Amino acid sequence: MKKVLLASLFFLQVLLFWGQEPNYDESKVPSFILPDPLIMENGEIVTTKEEWIEKRRPEILNLFETYVYGKSPEKPANLHFEVLSEDHYALSNMATRKEIAVYFTESDEHYMTILMYIPNKRNGAVPLFFGLNFKGNHTIYDDPDITESVTRMEPRDGGSEIRPNAFKRGEASSRWPVEMLIANGYGLATVYRGDIDPDYDDGFQNGVHPLFYKDGQTKPKADEWGTLAAWAWGLSCAMDYFETDEDIDASKVAVFGHSRHGKTALWTGAIDQRFAMAISNDSGCGGAALSRRKYGETVSKINKLFPHWFCENFKQYSDNEDKLPVDQHQLIALMAPRPVYIASAIEDRWADPKGEFLSGVFATPVYELFGQDGLPIKDMPDVDSPVIDGYIGYHVRTGDHDINLYDWQQFVKFADKYLKK
Repeated sequence: MKKVLLASLFFLQVLLFWGQEPNYDESKVPSFILPDPLIMENGEIVTTKEEWIEKRRPEILNLFETYVYGKSPEKPANLHFEVLSEDHYALSNMATRKEIAVYFTESDEHYMTILMYIPNKRNGAVPLFFGLNFKGNHTIYDDPDITESVTRMEPRDGGSEIRPNAFKRGEASSRWPVEMLIANGYGLATVYRGDIDPDYDDGFQNGVHPLFYKDGQTKPKADEWGTLAAWAWGLSCAMDYFETDEDIDASKVAVFGHSRHGKTALWTGAIDQRFAMAISNDSGCGGAALSRRKYGETVSKINKLFPHWFCENFKQYSDNEDKLPVDQHQLIALMAPRPVYIASAIEDRWADPKGEFLSGVFATPVYELFGQDGLPIKDMPDVDSPVIDGYIGYHVRTGDHDINLYDWQQFVKFADKYLKK
């Protein structure tokens, strides 16, 4: 009852903020023409995987950087790591728990903390699931020895006061089946997103952005990174650490995320091809859902409610989606030939399950260039009937906007095909 009440209050605030109800009527989805992932900006048709890799992929990536997520800086020259803690007897001796500081500057002042669980029963290095958490590392599992993250909420009533959070230890554990993953031979790693950039519109003053401002600069340029791109940049920095850890098979790391973190996971997989797989759960607009459908969460709505997520250039496409030089099926295509999984929930109309599914359908021709099956169906599957036969996996499950054990069970089945070869 409490969750229903909170959800109702949220959507009431949403309606008041936007002044109009989101479109949930399929008959009101406008006609649209998607940009073809296999046609270059100059009209040249891409017919081979070499042309995709050398010409079209860099072109699409640049369009997303310039007009949607923003360009990120190079990795800091002084990027370095420190093992903060290590316990070989965690989870009743099932796993080794590590906490790793990833320092962004030479002074050790700015850093993020990776929390990791690695199965003790293993032969050599293990594949890894890796993603951001919402409320702090200490919330993903009720383990008293996890260092509590320093978390902050957005300013009170639009003012400048930053409120400390009091998120309880283990309160998000329903979204993180640590023991199930360990039992299936996977490691798990996570970072609190606020270690990289806070999730509120602070003018880009309290996260990593100021570390890279040039003299006189106070905010990113119109084509420079927003918060989603900053999070992706941070996840890529973590990959630099994974490559140094002998317990992890860095060639078999899956980046995953739910909701806004699902958007981030797809962008991370696009900009950093070291990630072997990307998993998007209920990611909606700016994630897996096609923007041109204008269903549920739209470009206009997302830019108004979360103006810090994308680059400034993206705002010119609010209520102007047909002018976007890209759409989200091309983001899925940027993962090729690596596997990607898209997950939806049937009651999560805000994230547009059909639009998420169609992105997989329209990304498939790129996978076919590599001689692979992408998404092997063209009509949405039945609810709770996962499709994992191709390099693009998909399911739409019973329920609403959340990530749960059912979702994770499908991710593991999909990962077993590609990360345990």
